[in-house]
This record gives sequence, structure tokens and C-alpha cells, in this order.
Amino acid sequence: MNPSTTIGMLGGLGMLVTVLFFAAEEPAAFINLPGLAIVLGGTFAATFLSYPLKEVLRVFGLFGIVLRNERLYTRDDMEELIQISRLWLRGDIRAVEAALDKVSNPFLRTGVQLLIDLTPEEDILDLLQWRISRLRARERAEAQLFRVMASFAPAFGMIGTLVGLINMMFILDEGDIAIIGQHMAVALLTTFYGILLANMVFKPIAVKLERRTEQRVVLMNMVLQGISMMCQKRNPTLMRETLNSFMAHYKDEIRDPSIRLDAENGAQAPAEPDSGR
Repeated sequence: MNPSTTIGMLGGLGMLVTVLFFAAEEPAAFINLPGLAIVLGGTFAATFLSYPLKEVLRVFGLFGIVLRNERLYTRDDMEELIQISRLWLRGDIRAVEAALDKVSNPFLRTGVQLLIDLTPEEDILDLLQWRISRLRARERAEAQLFRVMASFAPAFGMIGTLVGLINMMFILDEGDIAIIGQHMAVALLTTFYGILLANMVFKPIAVKLERRTEQRVVLMNMVLQGISMMCQKRNPTLMRETLNSFMAHYKDEIRDPSIRLDAENGAQAPAEPDSGR
């Protein structure tokens, strides 16, 4: 399971437990199945109305993607690309094809296969860029689905609140505090459920999916750059240094504070006494 997802889920659960058992007079009062049914049922109903069935059914698969610890194999793809580029510079097409059969990245495999088929560089890059744009658009739409659900949940929470208040108005003249309390619970808890689901479930999943897309696009751009350098028959060593920049992490791209601090300390160091005087 994804460590950050696990920490987030445990943290959210811990927050709820703390609130219910230490800040609430009666923890069981926060459990209201009719109110939860209004929020969940309304949210999914509106989602089915907004999206095709095939896209809505992907919600459960996307939730599984967020839960598992998905690895990108960026370093492995880079090494495979550099190895293939060495074979390509030697002109050993059969060795390139043999190495290509072992490549598990379909994006990389497509680019190299087009290169073997002597496709012009411009056409190769256009196709690969189109595939990057298609992946970005598709996965952004998947994340947007959860953002839409996050907007529906509080709205149906308010609908549940209105239902509870309307029902309460009809029984005010009876003066039965127990019945009035039940309808008031529905009125307040539906809003609570809607806000909780939106901010603890749907929005975090959307952010997680968007971050996953960014990482996958960076990997695809790295492969795209490598294919472009193969087309230009660039040196594999230069390719390695170029592709490494896609994985490098810098706190500041403009200035390294640690180096500047060391330089200032060296300039301010006291001069040693002259032994000749």
C-alpha cells in the first residue's frame, strides 16, 4: 500500500476518533444511516447523470491505484534507452530489435521501433507528443471526476439538512423532543457527512491522481528526449547526463544556499598572525 495514503487514512481516522470520543457527549449520535444514504446516494446519482457509465465504473479501479504503491521504473527505462542507443550507434539493427523485445515500456518501445523503421524525427516526436497529450487529458479527466464528486457531496449534505428541517417543522406542534431530535440529527449530520467525504476522500484522491499524472508525464518526456537524441546520434554519455536531469532534485534551481554560505564563511575567516613579526 502507498505509505502516504496509509498515513493519511490513519491520520483522518485518528482525527475522527479523537473528535467523537473526546469532544462529543454521545459518539453514537454521529452515526446516522439515513443521512449517510442521502449524501452517498445523491452523490453517485449525480455522478451517473454527469458521466457515461464506463467512466463512472472506473472510480473503484482508480481508488485502488491510489491505495497501492505504484512504481514508475524511471531508472530502468533510462538504462534500457542508453543501452539501445549504444547499439544504434554501432549500426547493429538486429541487436537493437533483440533488446527492444525485452523493453516493458510501450512508449519507449514505440519510439525505438519508429526509429528502426527510419521514420523522420519530426514525425516520431509528433506522435510521441500526441500520446503524452492524450495520456494527460485522459488522466486529468479521471481526477476531475473525483473533484466533481467532491462538489456534489456537500450539496447533497445541504439537501439532507433541508429535508431534516422541513420534517422537523411538521412535528413542532407535537412537542415530542425525541422525534424532533431525530430529524435535527439528520439535518446536521448530512452536512457533516458531505463536507467530510469531500475533503477527506474525494479531493485527496483527485490530488493524488493529478500528482501521479505529473510523474508519468515527466517519465514520458524523458523517453521522448532520449529518442530525439538517438535520432541525432548523440553520444550515450551525453544522453545519460541529459536524462539524469529529469530525475535530479534541487531545492533551488538558481542558487545553492549551502555553497554560498561556505563561501561567505571562508571570506570572513580571521587572518593568521604573521610569524615573522
